[in-house]
Formats: sequence, structure tokens, C-alpha cells
Amino acid sequence: MTLNTQPNLARPDDFYEALIDMHRDFDDAQSQSANAQLILLLANHIGDHATLLEAMQHARAGAMHAEAATHSLAAPLAA
Repeated sequence: MTLNTQPNLARPDDFYEALIDMHRDFDDAQSQSANAQLILLLANHIGDHATLLEAMQHARAGAMHAEAATHSLAAPLAA
């Protein structure tokens, strides 16, 4: 199975709204738990180890890129 990184949600805005609603009235610990449970449920549904590893690599790279962008935007403010 190859990881599909192209837009593939039939109703992306509805999904995003449902994802936000899932977290409504949760504290940070409950939100982290809900995210972890959702990740594990979806990973189980996908099932393919190589695809899951590729997804984790993409997620890590995206998080590192977002972190670097945040620091580069904040740097002029600190100067």
C-alpha cells in the first residue's frame, strides 16, 4: 500500500469540524488521549506497516518544518 498524500477527503470541512468537536470541553490530557486513540484506530484500519512508517515520517518532517518556520518568524521579534 502506498501512502496517499493528495487531497482525498470527500468533505474536508465537515471532517475538520468533527475533529474540533471531538475535542470540545476536553482538557489537554483528554485531547492528547483522544488524539492517540484516533491515531491507533486509524493505524489499525490501515494495517500496512510500511505505509504507517511513511506516514509517521511525513508527520515528523511536517512538524519539524512547522517548528522551524515558527522560530524563523519569531527571530526578528527577538532582535
